Amino acid sequence: MAHYAWLDENNIVINVSVGVDENETIEGLSVEDWCSRSTGYKIVRTSYNAKIRKKYAAIGDTYDAARDAFIEPKPDNATSFDETTCQWIVPDDGNKL
Repeated sequence: MAHYAWLDENNIVINVSVGVDENETIEGLSVEDWCSRSTGYKIVRTSYNAKIRKKYAAIGDTYDAARDAFIEPKPDNATSFDETTCQWIVPDDGNKL
């Protein structure tokens, strides 16, 4: 069983669903290609354990094909972006519970 992110025309994640194993093919196509053709959306595999594409896709994330990563929307208090992890850097405000 694998998980797949559905992308809109701007590569924004609009849905995440469970599908067949990523090693299977459907009508000779990869699961991503078959699902993309049959739904009209770009479908990209995602992983709960973040072994691929830096993080598990969430609705509202952007898929960056050049980095092959899902990137969350920039928080208002982010000061920079870590290219290695594809995560926004948010300064620690010092408040500890």
